Amino acid sequence: MKHYRTTLTFDVPARMDFVNITPEVEKALRASGIREGLCLVNAMHITASVFINDDEPGLHADYKRWLEQLAPFDPSPKRYHHNRTGEDNADAHHKRQIMGREVVVAVTEGQLDFGPWEQIFYGEFDGHRSKRVLIKIIGA
Repeated sequence: MKHYRTTLTFDVPARMDFVNITPEVEKALRASGIREGLCLVNAMHITASVFINDDEPGLHADYKRWLEQLAPFDPSPKRYHHNRTGEDNADAHHKRQIMGREVVVAVTEGQLDFGPWEQIFYGEFDGHRSKRVLIKIIGA
C-alpha cells in the first residue's frame, strides 16, 4: 500500500467563491503513481469547504444565493454569538457546515472515478487570506 500527501494553497480574493480544483487533484494523482485506491481532499480551515458537483456557473450562483439566505454575512455581534468574540465570520462557519469538509473519490486505473459532470471544488466562505487543502491518496 502506497501513500501520497500534498497540499494546495489558495488565496481567494472574494469573501465567498468556488474554485474548481479537479486539475490540481488529477495532477497529484498522477504524481502519486497510485492506480487503485482512494483520494481524500479536505479543506484545512473551518470556514472553507471541499465538495463535488457540476461546474456550471448558474448552479454556483444558486449556491451562493442559497447559502447567503441560510447564513447571511453580518459582522455585527447581534446576529451571531460567535461574532461577540471579536470575529466577524460566524456565517462562514455555518456555510462550511452545510457544504462539507471533504470528499473521497475512488481511484480506478489511475483516474478519479467520477460520475457524469462531477468535479471537485474548493468553497471559500471567509476569503481575503491564504487557505490550504490537503490531498491524500492511498492505494496500490
